[in-house]
Amino acid sequence: MVVLGKMLLNTRNKMVYLKKYKLYILGAVLGALAGWAYWYYVGCHSGTCAITSKPLNSSLYGLVMGMLFLGIFDKSDSRK
Repeated sequence: MVVLGKMLLNTRNKMVYLKKYKLYILGAVLGALAGWAYWYYVGCHSGTCAITSKPLNSSLYGLVMGMLFLGIFDKSDSRK
């Protein structure tokens, strides 16, 4: 019974975390997909471009940019 209570508490904490950071998570996922799509469709075929020469670099850059961009729209009060 105690294990079930701990699992429920842990699940509640996860849901609170997901609700609190949903814009950042959504921005990260969309940004990573956009970065990969940019590498796939546009990319850098010569290999000299630092960001778009590899799909990992492009996806990570898109992930960070997506998090930062959607993080702008977070309305939580950070002064608490």
